[in-house]
Amino acid sequence: MTQRTVAPFLTPEGFAQPAVGAVLREGSALLEGGRYAVHAWSSRGSRRRTPLGSAPVRVGEPVLLVPGFLAGDSSLAPMSRTLRHLGFRTYRADVRANVGCTLAAAAQLEERLEELVQRRGTRARVVGHSLGGMLARGVAARRPDLVAGIVTMGSPVLAPGAHHASLARSVDLLVRLNRAGMRNLMAADCVAGRCAEESFDQTRSPLPDGVDFTAIYSRRDGIVDWRACLDPAAQTVEVRSSHVGMAFDPAVITLVASALRPGGGSAVEVDRGEIA
Repeated sequence: MTQRTVAPFLTPEGFAQPAVGAVLREGSALLEGGRYAVHAWSSRGSRRRTPLGSAPVRVGEPVLLVPGFLAGDSSLAPMSRTLRHLGFRTYRADVRANVGCTLAAAAQLEERLEELVQRRGTRARVVGHSLGGMLARGVAARRPDLVAGIVTMGSPVLAPGAHHASLARSVDLLVRLNRAGMRNLMAADCVAGRCAEESFDQTRSPLPDGVDFTAIYSRRDGIVDWRACLDPAAQTVEVRSSHVGMAFDPAVITLVASALRPGGGSAVEVDRGEIA
């Protein structure tokens, strides 16, 4: 977010936008996508050879996947497919494109969780990518009756404004379009007014006991300041992935699956950004 558009409080002291050249690291998303394709192909063959009756044990709690800024549910489809093969019941957030008011998006997420929890009869676990993780963090703090745990991936909860200039231009464009009459897009108040303040406060609210929290981050992140993802309330786990690639990198999905299983997050060990 540019200084002209975004309030300074969204980039607290100690955080900064990634350097302009940092976005080049996002090119590794192509390799991460390739690894996912290979992994998916290998898993498909493995499932064909698996004897009947040895399928993964179903996990009772539903898992809601929330996409990041500018993205929709389809961005997390690869992760959803893999998690389903591992026994999880995954659900979409019903987001076509995460480009609107953040408070409205949080309210929509809360409604979706209410519907899901009522249908399944148990609290849900929420996986959020980037902005999706920030929304999940706020709802979990406010409604622990709906959320058993959250997993964030590259979510700059400590400094939402500490992101790359290319993303800042996208935010600026949305604000301009909103002023031109497209009211369903992010407005100036969402990045510099009371809406922005309230959203930022929600993402930093204390999490009640009984809500698990795993925050996945990468020092190779070319979109957000990775330090802003180190929420002190979370168990932080480092990976070697691009920001975009976290949505489909097989190594990240493995960590997500571990964190989603009750007690699984504490069993994950990381050595210099790689799964132990």
